[in-house]
Amino acid sequence: MDYKDYKIGDIVTVKVTGVQPYGVFASLDEETQGLIHISEVKHGYVDKVTDLFEIGEEIEVMILDIDEYDGRMSLSLRSLQKTKYHPFSNRKKNPRYGSQSGTGFKTLEKKLPEWMEQTLKQTGRK
Repeated sequence: MDYKDYKIGDIVTVKVTGVQPYGVFASLDEETQGLIHISEVKHGYVDKVTDLFEIGEEIEVMILDIDEYDGRMSLSLRSLQKTKYHPFSNRKKNPRYGSQSGTGFKTLEKKLPEWMEQTLKQTGRK
């Protein structure tokens, strides 16, 4: 097969041909090579790519990009995995995606009279 037979978004099975600290090299066929960058291995932090893959292993990936000049491809495992939570949330600090913290408009409503009284005392208006 030629790299022109593949399209961005295709899900293909590749064979791992090399593992480096920055990513995994894989062959789609005898002529076509691709790279799974460390950021595309999985969601979250990846410490050592070398611990996750073995040369000769076959894995399923998605084609992210194709370099038309040399036919090399950017591949992704991460795009085939489901996330545990919304990718833009900070699950510890954002109550919208985690447990409710009790802050919000009701807390403001309870505190507002107290704050107004303090302000009036400080300015000498009460």
